[in-house]
Amino acid sequence: MEKYKIKPGAIVDLKKWDPNDKSVFPISKKEGKQKLLQLNQELEGLQELLFAEGKHKILIVLQAMDTGGKDGTIRHVFEGVNPQGVKVASFKAPTRKELAHDYLWRIHKHTPGKGEIVIFNRSHYEDVLVVRVHNLVPEDIWSRRYEHIKAFEKTLIDEGTTILKFYLHINQEEQKERLQARLDEPHKNWKFSRGDLEERKLWDQYQEAFETALGKTSTETAPWFVIPANRKWYRNLVISTIIIEKLKSLKMSFPPPEEDLNDIVIE
Repeated sequence: MEKYKIKPGAIVDLKKWDPNDKSVFPISKKEGKQKLLQLNQELEGLQELLFAEGKHKILIVLQAMDTGGKDGTIRHVFEGVNPQGVKVASFKAPTRKELAHDYLWRIHKHTPGKGEIVIFNRSHYEDVLVVRVHNLVPEDIWSRRYEHIKAFEKTLIDEGTTILKFYLHINQEEQKERLQARLDEPHKNWKFSRGDLEERKLWDQYQEAFETALGKTSTETAPWFVIPANRKWYRNLVISTIIIEKLKSLKMSFPPPEEDLNDIVIE
């Protein structure tokens, strides 16, 4: 999976990343879905181990253009995983109370505790993405935030959090098809917003903002992965594999049982 990882200090040009790539899993969609079921079971077991051991904290950050597949990734990658140990935090426009604090205030309280996986559906990166594109604050303010974010993530890591950051990479044509599907399919109408069309007009500005954010904030300990996301099944396979590999690397084990359990008789 190293091919999808952004090296620290790299200059990112998203035009050079193929959103249709499937070179790591050169298989059919049907085969991909079957493999994902196997990975779901493996992830379910690892999440139970993580929760039982109660030592590690996992933060997963999902960012994407509109229709990029954040919700679908959560639904399919974590299918069957015990919700007791997995939480999702979604960050929309900040409230008046949140705006009265620094921009990281609303983020920190959602970070994982020991034994937890927390998934950020959008995240603190909105403050160098939508804030930048829409000129919500001056450049001299948002341009300082890359260093703030790296320091924030380093604090979490130093305190025992493992961070995985995924940018779900689609192209404009794929976004067009997904937006059209939201209009054409009645059960998806609720997902459509006219505001999405206005945001689509800013595609190039968002791509530039993502390129800067990915390049400036991918570190050895909190790397960004650019995930080919035009094929949803492939996206799910790659993300599942990266998460599973990371969890395995933690060398977790179940806590030892109490002593003398063999002598207990339950009547």
